[in-house]
Amino acid sequence: MNSSTTAGNDVKVVTSALFMSILGALMAFTSLSTDIYLPAMPAMAHELSGDAEYTITGFLVGFAIAQLVWGPISDSLGRKLPLFVGMLIFAIGAAGCAMSYSITQIVSWRVVQAFGACTGPMLARAMIRDLFSRTRSAQMMSTLMIIMAIAPIVGPLLGGQLIRISSWHSIFWLLTAIGALMFISLLWLPETLPAEKRTSTSVGNAFNNYLFLLKHGVFMRFTLCVTFYYVAAYAFIAGSPQVYISYYNVDPQHYGWLFALNIAGVMAVSFFNRFLVIRFSLRRLLQIATGIAFLAMAAMAALNMAEPHRMLVIVGMVFIFFSMNGIVAASATAAALDEVPHIAGSASALIGSLQYGSGIVSSLLLAAFNDGTPATMIWIMLFFTAAALLTVAGKNKKYA
Repeated sequence: MNSSTTAGNDVKVVTSALFMSILGALMAFTSLSTDIYLPAMPAMAHELSGDAEYTITGFLVGFAIAQLVWGPISDSLGRKLPLFVGMLIFAIGAAGCAMSYSITQIVSWRVVQAFGACTGPMLARAMIRDLFSRTRSAQMMSTLMIIMAIAPIVGPLLGGQLIRISSWHSIFWLLTAIGALMFISLLWLPETLPAEKRTSTSVGNAFNNYLFLLKHGVFMRFTLCVTFYYVAAYAFIAGSPQVYISYYNVDPQHYGWLFALNIAGVMAVSFFNRFLVIRFSLRRLLQIATGIAFLAMAAMAALNMAEPHRMLVIVGMVFIFFSMNGIVAASATAAALDEVPHIAGSASALIGSLQYGSGIVSSLLLAAFNDGTPATMIWIMLFFTAAALLTVAGKNKKYA
């Protein structure tokens, strides 16, 4: 078989629906691992006599740290081997959670689970960059955003049904089974980083890549854009249950639908972003998206100060904010990775570590300044959306 035939076969593989479905599922691991058991958290807290929110914090801490380890490994050994190991660790961690009978145990196993789960979105992004150019990468990332957005919608609904017929332990057994299925599905993925493109330095020395990336001004602009944006997003994710349910007295059964409304906006904008990236530069799209998000947050802050009891103001403005994630996440990631294609694994790891670790910042700020009203959540979202806009503001030919 000649090289042109092989190349043609590779193109068919990487553009197939199966390939994109597997990568989309890998991208969704973060949301699925957390959102699916949200309806069971009160039952977990009661049975385990502890604060179930720590299970989310533990997962985010493990998720953020582990990516920094897996990034250099994937640049040295390729993408598939870390994925196989990651899915195995994820399944073991999920099984450990299912068999836990104390908060300390389940938080510990959640950290283990995160060490495996993080390989999914991190290496899915890296594989896209291995295969496609800057603009095409943004298109493919937008497609993955549409697929992965299903998880925050289906997860809580599925978890809610399981808790009705069984205990919260069954949710983690389901995650164990999903991890096993994902392990098997990796057999159909091609290795996207050939041996000749892998880093020749040792994994230990490869950690120097992070120093290089942190000093890379253009890469860090795009990375901080999505990081700041996600601090704002996690402020809503962590703060909205208290705002909607406790402050505005929304029935807990209806809260999930208000959350799903935002995800629908992400999916819609992600679909159109696949076409927008062809017509506009990624920097310009990021300026527009973060600008719209900032205006929505500024309007929400002003209107809430004037009429604090109008929940629909928050629902509407947050919908606009989250919809812009369909542009921000895909475009910022593609632009950042395009700057450093030779170490895409390490770069993707740093992006993911900062992006998902941002949830820790949101949680700490909410805990420190929460006054029982929507104000704390609103001001955090406004401040960090403004920070995201500033990272891409102005004209600079280097990152056009």
